[in-house]
Amino acid sequence: MKKVREVKTDLSKFNNLLAKVDFEDTFTTTNNVDSMERIVKMVLNEKPKWIDSLIAFRNRIVKHFGLQTTIPDDYHTQYVVGGYVSFFRIFLIEENCVILGANDTHLNFKLAIVNNGSKQFNIEVTTLVEFNNTFGRTYMSIIKPFHKIVLINMVKRAFHE
Repeated sequence: MKKVREVKTDLSKFNNLLAKVDFEDTFTTTNNVDSMERIVKMVLNEKPKWIDSLIAFRNRIVKHFGLQTTIPDDYHTQYVVGGYVSFFRIFLIEENCVILGANDTHLNFKLAIVNNGSKQFNIEVTTLVEFNNTFGRTYMSIIKPFHKIVLINMVKRAFHE
C-alpha cells in the first residue's frame, strides 16, 4: 500500500483562513492510532537531517531578502493556540483539526492537519499560500518542487497502519 498520496484540496473546508488562496496542495496518509497532537509533531518535528539542511540553506539565502529566519520573540513549544510546532505557530486546535502557519511580508502560509475519520488515508495535510507581492509568487515558484518532496516525506512520518 502506498503510504502517502496527493489528493484534490477541498478549499470549502478552509474558508477564511486566508484572504485568497494562490497555491494549495493536500497529501494524505493513514494513522488511526495516534492523537492529533502526536500526528502534528510527527509531521513537523521528526524530520530527517537532509530536510533540516535544506531549511538551513533556504534561511541563509532568504535572510538577504528580509524574510524571517529567526525564532519569534513569543516562541514556545506548548501545544496550545499561540504555541509553536517546529517553526509554525498554532492558530487552531480542535479534536480532528489543527491549523498552523506563518505570515511574512512576501506570503501568508497555513498548514491544516485534519483527521477526516476514514479508515484509510484519514490524515490530510493541506498547504495553503497567499502571495502578498511579486516576490512571494517568485519565491513559491522556486521552492515549489522542493516543497512537494519535503512535504511527502514529512507526511510519510505520520503513517501508521
